[in-house]
Amino acid sequence: MLDFLKELPTQFWVIASTVFVVFMGVSAMLMRAKSAKKPASAKKIMIPPVAMSTGALMYIFPYFRLSWEHLAITVIIGVLCSLILIKTSKFEIVAQDIYLKPSKAFIFVLVGLLIFRTVAKIYLGGTFHLGELGGIFFLLAFSMLLPWRLAMLVQFKKLEKQLKEV
Repeated sequence: MLDFLKELPTQFWVIASTVFVVFMGVSAMLMRAKSAKKPASAKKIMIPPVAMSTGALMYIFPYFRLSWEHLAITVIIGVLCSLILIKTSKFEIVAQDIYLKPSKAFIFVLVGLLIFRTVAKIYLGGTFHLGELGGIFFLLAFSMLLPWRLAMLVQFKKLEKQLKEV
């Protein structure tokens, strides 16, 4: 049915997925700006990693699987990148509600991470087959998102406790 997709060159898929990631990055920036105008909640903080975790089902298929070495390196890089996101995400109490404080640095960090990801994808595109590359970049994104959101949750819970004490 979709056999014509197999005929498309790998470079097409690398470019198409890069365009998609840039689109998603811009969407994330817009959603972040919009969400900063509404009070935060534990649910809103944790929905993205929970929803994204379903993507790990890709590893059921051998095409996407990584070696243990690549898996470890990818997770380490993701966690290190998450530290930048953690540093730029702060909450504040406004009129008995907790809001994510807008950070001017966040946009630059997100753009920087998108550029890093795109350059890495182009560089690694010749080394890994497309499935492995997809597996690497999913794991990289998840390894950045989960620690970042967990740190946000801890920060949020501290402020929530502080609010209840008042």
